[in-house]
Amino acid sequence: MISLQAYEGEFQGEKAIWLKAGCYEAALLPEIGGNLIAFRDVEIGLKFLHEPDLDEMQSFKERPMIHGIPVLFPPNRYEDGRFPWDGKVHQFPVNESATGNHLHGFLYNTPWEIDEYGQTNMESYVSVSVKVDEHHDAFQYFPYHCTIRLRYSLGENGLSQRVTILNEGEEKMPCLLAFHTSVNAPFAAGSSAQDYRLKLTIGERWELNERMLPTGRFQALTPEEALMSGEGVYPFFESMDNHYTASSQNGRNRMELTDLKRQITFVYDVGTTYKQWMIWNNEAREGFFCPEPQINLVNAPLVNLPADDIGLFSLDPGEIWEESSRWYVRE
Repeated sequence: MISLQAYEGEFQGEKAIWLKAGCYEAALLPEIGGNLIAFRDVEIGLKFLHEPDLDEMQSFKERPMIHGIPVLFPPNRYEDGRFPWDGKVHQFPVNESATGNHLHGFLYNTPWEIDEYGQTNMESYVSVSVKVDEHHDAFQYFPYHCTIRLRYSLGENGLSQRVTILNEGEEKMPCLLAFHTSVNAPFAAGSSAQDYRLKLTIGERWELNERMLPTGRFQALTPEEALMSGEGVYPFFESMDNHYTASSQNGRNRMELTDLKRQITFVYDVGTTYKQWMIWNNEAREGFFCPEPQINLVNAPLVNLPADDIGLFSLDPGEIWEESSRWYVRE
């Protein structure tokens, strides 16, 4: 039986809940967006997520979207900050001056409550939540009573995540979510980014306009993008800030990142409810990139396409949406 621990500690001076399970360890920052900031194999020296160094912590807190696993709710861009829903138009703050859009929602930097942490016979775990109501800053923009809960668990088969959204109000609410997951390439000491090949279960590429909003049309995949959904491609073959439909392969919706030198594959297996993928690779600078599973198309409430095609989901009063993802290693 593997050794298991869950305890309160620190990560670069910030409050953290640490999980340990055999060779693995992970850390979550409850006071900075409920961000799962680290996932490592300490025995063979693998760091899978893009972690901030100590001297990066201030910039991380100012822009906590490119490290760990930030929660985007609602995700990505909304034109002029407008969010029409069920006969109303909510006005989100315009926080991306280059495009004049709202970007990434309200939960990636808000404090989350620690519900519990501990260990079972098989895993260590932590559960955190956010309750949105009149007392939460986001309610002025997103006036729906709801609770969002994250549970991470760590065991001999890696890291798993369960996300739950509960509508606690009296009206139908939008249920739009993504994770800005930030993955190291390379994740192994002694390897280079050139040793890595990326596979992602993408389908079609959405055409985006000059404001990074979808036109409703698709673009043909380049040869390198076709490799991304096939045998794999170097993750920094060109600058990417691209949006794709998800297309399951063999019943699964996932990213695979293979270190050819070490013959190790890091798998990020997300639920098939995530109908879209974003991928951003920091202007093709080697070091990390972000494969981002999304429920919904960018700017979905303002796109005139069928709701099920673009992941424009809703929750009636008392309804629950739940999905699971897993990160693991295949050698």
